[in-house]
Amino acid sequence: MSIGSNISKYRKAMGMTQMKLAEEVGVSFQAISSWERDEYYPDTDNVIKLCRVLKAEPNKILGEDKEHDYELHDRLFDENHMYTFIKSWTVANDMPQTLKALSYAKEKHAGQVRKGDAGIPYINHPLTLCCNAIALGIKDDAIMAACLLHDVVEDAGVTADELPVGDEAKRIVALLTKEKQEGKAFDEGKYYAAIAKSPAACMVKLLDRCNNISNMAMGFNKEKIAQYITETEKYIMPLLEVIKKENAEWNNAAWLLSYQMKAILETNKRYI
Repeated sequence: MSIGSNISKYRKAMGMTQMKLAEEVGVSFQAISSWERDEYYPDTDNVIKLCRVLKAEPNKILGEDKEHDYELHDRLFDENHMYTFIKSWTVANDMPQTLKALSYAKEKHAGQVRKGDAGIPYINHPLTLCCNAIALGIKDDAIMAACLLHDVVEDAGVTADELPVGDEAKRIVALLTKEKQEGKAFDEGKYYAAIAKSPAACMVKLLDRCNNISNMAMGFNKEKIAQYITETEKYIMPLLEVIKKENAEWNNAAWLLSYQMKAILETNKRYI
């Protein structure tokens, strides 16, 4: 079936008129009509809106991958399970800062959600960073704590000095926090240059970006994905070289992060 036929089929299954669908998607009646007649095709943003309104996966609307019907997942891992695992791990490995950061991050991110329509609790993100660090064999209390707290200053209205951790973890979080000054454009180059001076901050930023690009499929539109790919290659990937040069102990972790991020970026390039 054509894209237009698929839109028409799902619209009718929802009991919607073309006018009602147009209102829900935020386009004109004529646009819906022309799409269903296959005179024009909806752009990426409108395909995403159509999928949300019609409760259909993109491949169902676009008529692609007819042999496979894959479900996209906003939540790769369960936050409750990760929280329990990290708590047990920190106790077993004597990580007092990480243990304090765990409950603090949960409190400060309460009620916040990740980008996307699924409403995934924001705490899922820092918990995933922490679990990734554990899996990579990183046993550094300050780094683990910073993984959990890296967005707290930006998102919860607290300062780095208020965090319930030691000076090194506070310093890492401060470096990762984007401080925007009113009336001034944010200086990406300056921000990443400061991070590059700290191998520990580099590691947390790499873990952060690795998780963010892993969730692009559901949270970002085409333009945002393209922007993220460019930014990652320009600013994030060079941080791997800092780690390799300054901390040989993390070389294996750096290689695995490099492999995962490059694989994700190259796959996404194919589809944008």
